[in-house]
Amino acid sequence: MKKTRQLFIETARQVFVRMGVTHATMNDIAEASNKGRRTLYTYFKSKEDVYYAVVEQELAHLVTHLEKIMDKNIPANEKLVEYIYIHLDSIRDIVQSNGTLRADFFNDIKTVERVRRQTSIKEMRMLKAILREGVNSGLFNINDVDTAAAIILYSLKGLEVPYIKENVAERMSERKEAIASFIFKGLRP
Repeated sequence: MKKTRQLFIETARQVFVRMGVTHATMNDIAEASNKGRRTLYTYFKSKEDVYYAVVEQELAHLVTHLEKIMDKNIPANEKLVEYIYIHLDSIRDIVQSNGTLRADFFNDIKTVERVRRQTSIKEMRMLKAILREGVNSGLFNINDVDTAAAIILYSLKGLEVPYIKENVAERMSERKEAIASFIFKGLRP
């Protein structure tokens, strides 16, 4: 049962890359997977459901990368900077590598955000944990960890499109120290 669902998700990803989400049909996915449409509809009610499953699976890779940072035994400030770069690099890789998200990511952010909701909840938990760790160790002076985590996450989401489209990644990588300084010292002299 699980193998068949996974086959449909992987096949759909390939079909979406080849044809685009808009032009692909449930029949295309069924044919490419060498299964019947009836079997496909047993697992997914619509093409949108298949699309959401594909995106969720891709976002699971993001969460996996971020969870590895959480397990590292490094100070919270280093963990936060690493978290930011891993988040942006992972989103860029997801969008650029397979095309499933590419058009929708840039043209239909509302749908993408709906699919990302569960991932965002997990990210919020991780960011709060990093910030609490920093507060508890005296590295951060934050009065409201929940709000700070939300601001960081929304800021990251706001950076995603320029990071991907405008090659901001290169410039940010070159200026890692300056960015870390801005994050931790803000606008103070």
